[in-house]
Amino acid sequence: LLLRSFSSPSLPFLLILCFNSRRNHLPRSTRNPATMNNTPHFVFGILGNAFALFLFLAPTITFKRIIKNRTTEEFSGVPYVMTLLNCLLSAWYGLPFVSKGNLLVTTINGTGAAIEIVYVLLFLVFAPKKVKAKIGSLFAAVLSVFAVIALVSLFALHGNTRKLFCGTAATVFSIIMYASPLSIMRLVIKTKSVEFMPFFLSLFVFLCGTSWFVFGLLGGDPFIAIPNGFGCGLGLMQLILYFIYRNHKGSNIAEKESAMEMGSQKKPKQGGNHTHGNGNDDPGAGGPPTAINESPV
Repeated sequence: LLLRSFSSPSLPFLLILCFNSRRNHLPRSTRNPATMNNTPHFVFGILGNAFALFLFLAPTITFKRIIKNRTTEEFSGVPYVMTLLNCLLSAWYGLPFVSKGNLLVTTINGTGAAIEIVYVLLFLVFAPKKVKAKIGSLFAAVLSVFAVIALVSLFALHGNTRKLFCGTAATVFSIIMYASPLSIMRLVIKTKSVEFMPFFLSLFVFLCGTSWFVFGLLGGDPFIAIPNGFGCGLGLMQLILYFIYRNHKGSNIAEKESAMEMGSQKKPKQGGNHTHGNGNDDPGAGGPPTAINESPV
């Protein structure tokens, strides 16, 4: 139910209208784009870039394992493809001819898009034929969706209409991506174990969401403030859960129900030489989608 609420396009749209309504009552000087380029605004943008880059690079441990074993095992490529779409939309929104004062949004999301493309291509190289076809089709669909949104906004829309169209698209996908850790949070509550919710990833999700939330507030931009406000709140919830259950040993349900990091297609097998649980030395494996699958902006 919570995921549906976050995924509903009407919710961010209504929040954006409320944000703009309040913003229109501010003194004219505070609404001037020139006043947005102040030092705090820039500093929080730089911090957001740094925290987001950490989240983008977190899956490199997973891909080191994939390359070493020359197989994607039970890893899923879907989160990487969807994160790519989110990065492309956010990078496009941050361009000067779409929105003013958001170039730092474009820099980090452009970097993130390049990183995600590398992840997707590596996944396609080592994935089984059936999985490769599925991820390849999804990859093509994501590029097509982005191309349509970019072309429509570039040639059919102008001014505030262009910003509203691109910003709404980026906001909806950002909220959906930020809501993805709800499944791991449910697992933590059910098993009373934080084994599959690393502290530092949860911390960086909170810091990243907070940085971009403040960046959006200082810049008077609801399309940045609203989704990252959700991200900040969800990151805080993860940290609270971590401190509640950090000393609990939990139950073996965690191993039975957990998926691999960044999403799994199957539950891990029991018995035999099982390497996805506690005995795995690879810190990038053995956990379901956590803070890695986040929208940095």
